[in-house]
Amino acid sequence: MMMLLVFLALLLAGVPLAFSLMASGLLFFVMHDSLPALVAVQRMVSSSQSFPLLAVPFFILAGHIMNASGITTRLISFANLLVCWISGGLAHVTIVLSALMGGVSGSAIADAAMQARILGKPMEDSGLPRGFSAAIITVSALITACIPPSIGLILYGYMGNVSIGKLFIAGLLPGALLTIALMLCVRWVASSQKLGNTETQKPPAFREVMHAASRCKWALLFPVLLIVTIRWGIFTPSEAGAFAVVYAVLVGLFAYRELTFAQLYSALNESVRDIGMIMLIVLAAGTVGYVIAFQQLPVELAQSVSAVTQSPLLVLMICLALLLVIGTLMEGTITVLLLTPILVPVIQSVGIDPVHFGILLVLVVTFGGTTPPVGIAMYTVCNIMDCSITQFIRHVWPFYLTVLVVLLLLALLPELVLFLPDYVYATP
Repeated sequence: MMMLLVFLALLLAGVPLAFSLMASGLLFFVMHDSLPALVAVQRMVSSSQSFPLLAVPFFILAGHIMNASGITTRLISFANLLVCWISGGLAHVTIVLSALMGGVSGSAIADAAMQARILGKPMEDSGLPRGFSAAIITVSALITACIPPSIGLILYGYMGNVSIGKLFIAGLLPGALLTIALMLCVRWVASSQKLGNTETQKPPAFREVMHAASRCKWALLFPVLLIVTIRWGIFTPSEAGAFAVVYAVLVGLFAYRELTFAQLYSALNESVRDIGMIMLIVLAAGTVGYVIAFQQLPVELAQSVSAVTQSPLLVLMICLALLLVIGTLMEGTITVLLLTPILVPVIQSVGIDPVHFGILLVLVVTFGGTTPPVGIAMYTVCNIMDCSITQFIRHVWPFYLTVLVVLLLLALLPELVLFLPDYVYATP
């Protein structure tokens, strides 16, 4: 309890997340003479000694290089052609782009920030209110959380000892459902409130669609190559990350010829900053994770939940409600790192598939990043677009409800999540 109070106090005082976590974890060792402080340092070091964890820096670097190589601009053009004629206009573009960008950025916050800079002003110019534009850019970035190579899924697979390949494939159908649901919501809101001006637009001709797809074929091919190579054992997830970096460089230099050495240097610079932030959190979480295991919290929690109910659905709902509350208060990465080793034994004890739970966990904690009071994605987009939180909240609630309905559907119907991985990984 003292460790939790110190952690929250440091966060409220404005101490960076990694250092708040590190200080609260070290406090436990200081207060317990039976555990030497050297163990805390050892656990931090051992947390970084993981081959699957190499996938995180590789995919972050690949995402930055792809953004500099012309892939992103081609995806925007393709998404605009596909859906800008539907009522709601550019709001649909940001949703489709989030689905396409899942295989490029791997980060909901990075996706939201990029789209706010590129699409924010054009959305306003098209007649969409600023609060509406900020809301749909923020919430649609949630799709990135379950489209491979989601960083959240990699961290969950690492912490929960769950197949990352299965998680990647399992996220495809939920990502598609979330895309369709948000597009339907945008169309309903835009039609009822007469937002935007798309009355003169016509659906694109088939030839136009194929031409646009041809222009960004290398970007569209990347997620396919990623899943195929992991599933059939050509690459491990970490090796697939290294392949993604090489692929991005080759596409930028030789296919699109837009990647310069100055841009490559800039991408490396930005990647080092992002990787350093995430890995420092991972190291600090290693100490806290050891404390959690030492205190046998997962075992006690599993026994407590089992004493209350043996219903898998009820246990799942309790876990999701807990994640939803915590996700609104804590950053998504640290929530995944801290709660995965606690909750996975709980859900496995009642027979819930950890792949099913992993997709839901990552979606719920990422959803917390779009909500007050600690929604990083929300604050990032609102800051870039100079949108007040009041304007944001006024327009975002239909999208919140849509996401919650999709999450409930995925929880009640696990086949929607497990169908693809069960089929692809089925033994002949």
